[in-house]
Amino acid sequence: MNLLKINPLKSPLYLVLALSFFMSCNNTNLDKNIATKENIDLNEDIPVYDFNQFEPLIYTESDKTYLVNFWAMWCAPCVKELPYIEQFAAQNPDVEVILVSLDFPKDIETKLKPFLKEKNISSKVVLLDDPDSNTWIDKIDPNWSGAIPFTIMFNKDERLFYERSFENLEDIENQIHKLN
Repeated sequence: MNLLKINPLKSPLYLVLALSFFMSCNNTNLDKNIATKENIDLNEDIPVYDFNQFEPLIYTESDKTYLVNFWAMWCAPCVKELPYIEQFAAQNPDVEVILVSLDFPKDIETKLKPFLKEKNISSKVVLLDDPDSNTWIDKIDPNWSGAIPFTIMFNKDERLFYERSFENLEDIENQIHKLN
C-alpha cells in the first residue's frame, strides 16, 4: 500500500493555513475588553460634590495642565463635543481631563452611568450638585453666564475660559496650546 506523503513545509496550502491561524490569534479583542473594563471601573463611583468640595479641583500648584468641562446629558452641544474631548484625553495623557456633570444626583445610576457606558466615556466624571449656582458660577468666572458647555483650561500660571462647544479635536488642541 502506497500512501501519499505531503511535506507540509513544501505545500503552499499548509503555509497559508498556518499563517492565517497565527494572524487570527491576535489579542485586539482582549485589549479592547480590558480598556472597556477600565473605562467602566473609572466611573463606577461618581463623586457628588457641592461647590466647596469641588473648588479645589479647579486650582493647581503643580506643573500639570487641566481641562475641566461643565456639561449635562440633556445639553446637545455638550454631548456633541464629548467625543472630541475623549479623543483629546486619549492622545494627551499628561493633561488631566475632568468632566463635571450638572445632571441630577438621583439619575447617576439610572441615566448617567448608562450614558457614559454607551458613549464610551473614559475621562474622570464628577457631579456638581450645588443649588446656589449664582454664587459658584461667579467664583469660577465672573464673565460666565452659566450656559453650558463651559470649559476651563489651566495650569499653575494661566487660566482660559470657553463658554462654547469645541468643533473638533484640532479646536481643543489649538486652545490648550495657548497655555504654554
